[in-house]
Amino acid sequence: MPDTARRPLVAILDDEAEIRRLLCSALEEAGFRTQGFARATEFEAALRRMAPDAILLDLGLPDRDGLALVQRLAAESGAAILIISGRAQLQDRVTGLELGADDYIAKPFELAEVVARVRARLRRPAAVAARPGHRARFSGWTADFDRYALISPEGREAPFSHAEGEVLRLFLESPRRLISRAQMLESLGGAGGESFDRAMDVRISRLRGKLGEDPKNPRLIKTIYGAGYIFLGEVSWE
Repeated sequence: MPDTARRPLVAILDDEAEIRRLLCSALEEAGFRTQGFARATEFEAALRRMAPDAILLDLGLPDRDGLALVQRLAAESGAAILIISGRAQLQDRVTGLELGADDYIAKPFELAEVVARVRARLRRPAAVAARPGHRARFSGWTADFDRYALISPEGREAPFSHAEGEVLRLFLESPRRLISRAQMLESLGGAGGESFDRAMDVRISRLRGKLGEDPKNPRLIKTIYGAGYIFLGEVSWE
């Protein structure tokens, strides 16, 4: 087993003790560290002393609106956010993804699927080591992937979520190359289908907004209809 400090930490927020126990057991057997919480207040207090790599979050919390918490975590945390919920309707999935979640897992679920999805959201150490750097410069902008911040040419900062950062990094690592939806699914993981497409549309729209792009005629992130997307800036890494 790898050194404990090197294993990714998964925080589990669900008020059902048995679900927490099962998820903790399955994830720890798969090589993750885990920490479970029954209430949002306990979880938020713990965030002051821990930085989870991924968060499994049930929407039906007794002390906090789950969707509001997803939105806050997406804006303030660098963790991958995976919703686990008994709400299986498409609109619930779309809303969760629009608010910044990386994935949506409906209850009841298979433990093996949850483990696989957590793995898909977290990049392997080898892949991280192979990346060109943690800061990218393009068209006067700087993307800081350590601080999850976009810095404008004038020095203004705009935070981006883990999910938005995955998409931005994919573009910056392959400038001036067409990236199809199939390539995005392969690189970023997820369940595919309509919810994945909607999530990508939302994340790209948010990135364009943070980059001050004209939504009708963006300069940097271009949509090639029927084919995918292409990033047109010159990129340097450090």
